[in-house]
Amino acid sequence: MRSGKNSLYDDIKRQILTMELDPDQTLDEAALGERYGLSRTPVREVFRRLAGEGYLDIQENRGARVAPMNHSTLRNFFLVAPMVYAAIGRLAVHNFRPAQLSDLKDTQERFRRATLSGDALAMVVENNRFHEIMGEMSGNQYLAPSLGRLLIDHARIGHTFFRPRDQEMEQHLLLSMEHHDAFIDAFARHDEAAVVDLVFEHWELSRGNMEMFIAPQGLKADKWVDRTGA
Repeated sequence: MRSGKNSLYDDIKRQILTMELDPDQTLDEAALGERYGLSRTPVREVFRRLAGEGYLDIQENRGARVAPMNHSTLRNFFLVAPMVYAAIGRLAVHNFRPAQLSDLKDTQERFRRATLSGDALAMVVENNRFHEIMGEMSGNQYLAPSLGRLLIDHARIGHTFFRPRDQEMEQHLLLSMEHHDAFIDAFARHDEAAVVDLVFEHWELSRGNMEMFIAPQGLKADKWVDRTGA
């Protein structure tokens, strides 16, 4: 049975990834403590842990807020994401452990079930976990924090990807599921070139949908063209 602290941590993390909590939204420390049966100290410990992972922003005299998204951070996201994802993929091919590949397969099965049943919230969570595991497979302590922060905004910007509005978006979603299967197969074969190619195919698949999300705010994503040295 999960403790109140673990439940609070997991629920806030999920609600941020699924946009149930809006960027820059203030969290009510007292209300959350009452809901989860926690005193002020453990609630603040959870807030600090989430802040350290990039989910929350804690400012003195302002309390804890969901990490904001603005034009500057979004532009940096689009510039850096494909490079970090490619580096993670390259390293994961060489450093993963069998247990991690097994975890990746289990997560993919949950993602598949969520996709086929149309469970958008579960798709967001399992997709995020799939790519978190790839980061763990890379075994690189320098890239891990960058990946973690990217995945938060990737989930938030791309959340509409998992709520297809037309047949084309539905096909993209199914292709995304197939990409996950292909990642698993390429890792099992230790095929670095195939993994890197998949990274960019997977990125392009979601990039267009993310641009639709931010277009009303006047930001256009930079198309990633130069794949040399990624």
